[in-house]
Amino acid sequence: MTIERALKWTNTNLTTNLSAECSPRFKARMAGLSYLLGALTSVFGQMVVLGKLVVPASATATAANILSHESLFRLGFVASLMTVPFHLIWAVLFYGLFKPVNRSVSLLAGFVMLLGCAMWALSSLFHLAPLLVLQGKGSFSAFAPEQLQALALMLVKLNAQAYDIGLVFFGFWCVLIGYLIFKSTFLPRIIGVLEVVAGFGYLTLLWRPLAHYLYPYNLALAGPGEISLMLWLLVKGVNVQRWKEQTSSAFSSNR
Repeated sequence: MTIERALKWTNTNLTTNLSAECSPRFKARMAGLSYLLGALTSVFGQMVVLGKLVVPASATATAANILSHESLFRLGFVASLMTVPFHLIWAVLFYGLFKPVNRSVSLLAGFVMLLGCAMWALSSLFHLAPLLVLQGKGSFSAFAPEQLQALALMLVKLNAQAYDIGLVFFGFWCVLIGYLIFKSTFLPRIIGVLEVVAGFGYLTLLWRPLAHYLYPYNLALAGPGEISLMLWLLVKGVNVQRWKEQTSSAFSSNR
């Protein structure tokens, strides 16, 4: 019985230690996966679908495209809406990963991402609204077709405005996370620098004339930082030993 108990104790502790060691790396990979899914749904809903259907200079052509491709338009709405939970998941995971580096900055980054998600949720409502307007149900039946088309195009443009405001908050998040990565010991510092650069690219959307003047170079700045961070998290995760050391150090300094 003594040997049997010893074997059970060893097996239990070994399993516990392995699980504890994999936990930060698993969280990092889940954060990378959420990062990837959030990016894909956002690009598909806001850029691919709306880029295909919306004609900015023509309300009539935009209305015709939306009504003739209703299923695609609704799919774009679903993709845009799904962006929100994916971003929320990775915000929570990033907070847990970077809390040992600087709890206050990590918490601020999570709050900023929450504000960005609120704007993206609002933009999703503006995404669906043009279809409801163009179908002319309820009180909209009193308007002329030309008025409905103009209103639909205005709602599409409001969607773009709300989405860009969300990207501004995302830019702040990139700067904060880039700082945390640079200060951490468990991720390459160069990724932190690239992430900060990506954030500044998104922050140009604070002033639309500047963003239009710099486009597409301002958004191209986001590529190296976001892609390198995403791939590193998915493939490598984090250096577990260094993450534990930084966690222990942060715990000791807070005691």
